[in-house]
Amino acid sequence: MSVFRRAIKIRDCDVSYNRALRPSCLFSMLQEASIDHTEELGAGRDKTLDRGFLWVITRQKVVINRLPEYDEHVILESWPGETMHVLFPRYYRMLDADGALLLSASALWVLIDAEKRSFIFPQQEGIFVPGETTGNEISLPSGIRALPAEEKTHFTVPYSYTDINGHMNNIRYIDECENRIPQTAADKALKEISVEYAHEIRLGEEMDISLGRAGKTFFFSGDGAMHYFSMLLRYEDNA
Repeated sequence: MSVFRRAIKIRDCDVSYNRALRPSCLFSMLQEASIDHTEELGAGRDKTLDRGFLWVITRQKVVINRLPEYDEHVILESWPGETMHVLFPRYYRMLDADGALLLSASALWVLIDAEKRSFIFPQQEGIFVPGETTGNEISLPSGIRALPAEEKTHFTVPYSYTDINGHMNNIRYIDECENRIPQTAADKALKEISVEYAHEIRLGEEMDISLGRAGKTFFFSGDGAMHYFSMLLRYEDNA
């Protein structure tokens, strides 16, 4: 069974002032594990980046029992599901030092042509990632139900938010959304994250980020020349 495992110590730069793992740092850990495991499985940069193909995430979902805290040692697991046409499903779990489940996640990845910005059909390009079924999979991300917008702020993509793919990196979206609900993000327990990246946004491009809420559930939407992303964050009171 091909399950990628990585031991991680949560550092001070990984956490917010409440000492819990910052969600954007979690997303970075998930992305790095995905890329490293895909390389191990034979679909590394010689098959993708060096040929002008880019890995991008279209949807993500995280279900959280507890976010790990500063100085905690955890194990991150990741494995691919069976490829679905142009979609590469991937699953994740994070366990504490005693093996208790901290969180589960799933994502849908695709390959795009760096120049044309269009989907790559992996079979046509000889790219294959073998899928696994472990019994620990959560459901794949699906559409996000919108909440009526209560407020809206303007946003321009800064240089520091862009990545090797030439657009705003996935982890920056959640930072921007949490910055719009700082008290809730700091004082409540985050239980669920769902994101849909509908269209890339590049350096200097602009969008309006709208916010709607129902109790401790928050819905964000980024819109401008087109719809860029949707995100749902659900919090609960700390135990």
